[in-house]
Amino acid sequence: MGKALAAWLLIAGSVASPVSSPRDVVLNAVSQVMAIVSEPVDADRSTRPDAMERRRVDVHRVASELFDFEDMAKRALSRHWAARTRAEQMQFVEVFTDMLERTYLGRLEAFAGKTITYPTESIDGGYAMVRSRIAGEKRTEASLVYRLRQAGGRWKVFDVTIDGVGFVSTYRNEFDRILKSSSYASLLDRMRAKRLEINALR
Repeated sequence: MGKALAAWLLIAGSVASPVSSPRDVVLNAVSQVMAIVSEPVDADRSTRPDAMERRRVDVHRVASELFDFEDMAKRALSRHWAARTRAEQMQFVEVFTDMLERTYLGRLEAFAGKTITYPTESIDGGYAMVRSRIAGEKRTEASLVYRLRQAGGRWKVFDVTIDGVGFVSTYRNEFDRILKSSSYASLLDRMRAKRLEINALR
């Protein structure tokens, strides 16, 4: 069975039989993403962009089940969220989601082929935390912590910390700094430019 087909079956299975344990939610989604990023991408420069975009679309299918992107966007924009119209908020969620997915995908691509373990899970009411460990040589070891909350009867990730650095808090500080010295439109332009920068590095 090809890796692409296996990844598709994993995705289909997750939709048909959602799991309830926070640890299982994370493990299932990460396994799907790792199967996708492990699939070889054509090195031909003429076809590589299309192949990378197809990979991003496949990852988006999984990520949309795992992450609560609107909640993450709201947390990242923090006090500036309420000042935006609903249309602007939805636009921000779209741009933020695309940038975050590409960033997360890039990090997981670096872990392809390595052993991932999930040593601990803790649940406190409607919130949970799942710790994972990427095994490897000392320089390539990594610790990921997924923070989840119950949303719509399912566990959804609202933040990821990699080696002590949280996605949401990092973006929140960066966005706040930009908005204090510039405009909202400038922030969106920088986010779109960041997306292109991430693509250029891959």
